[in-house]
Amino acid sequence: KTAVKAMDVFKGYKVVVVTHTSGFREPNTQEFTDEARKAVEKKGGIILTTTHAFGGIHRALSTAMPPPPSSAVGDVVANTLRIFGQGMKVACEIAAMAADAGLVRTDEEIVCIGGTGRGADTAVVLQADYVHRFFNMRVKEVICKPRF
Repeated sequence: KTAVKAMDVFKGYKVVVVTHTSGFREPNTQEFTDEARKAVEKKGGIILTTTHAFGGIHRALSTAMPPPPSSAVGDVVANTLRIFGQGMKVACEIAAMAADAGLVRTDEEIVCIGGTGRGADTAVVLQADYVHRFFNMRVKEVICKPRF
């Protein structure tokens, strides 16, 4: 719902929609429906479905060999960003994912929107960087985020 609405709100801008990975909730499924995919693409949006930057292989290890390692780097980064809200974590993570895919530049500022499964609630201006250079990312401005 959010992605399709964003296409109308940000008409005339480059919009990159980052989805959950396939199999995120259930094996062999993709949460982002074919109907939503077609609607976004028809309006000129770009869709990226890829491994989550903070998940990666350590998520597979923590699932296969409980208890999960509490010091897994991706979890530490994700939980630190969650201090500012789930939307901040998502915005930073998807910016790195889009940079890795070559869909956003690392030498330009972008507006990145994140949130929860209930919708978008956070918007930031940031300069993205690749996952392997994540700590060079810069959040330049917080446009909005929920108050806790």
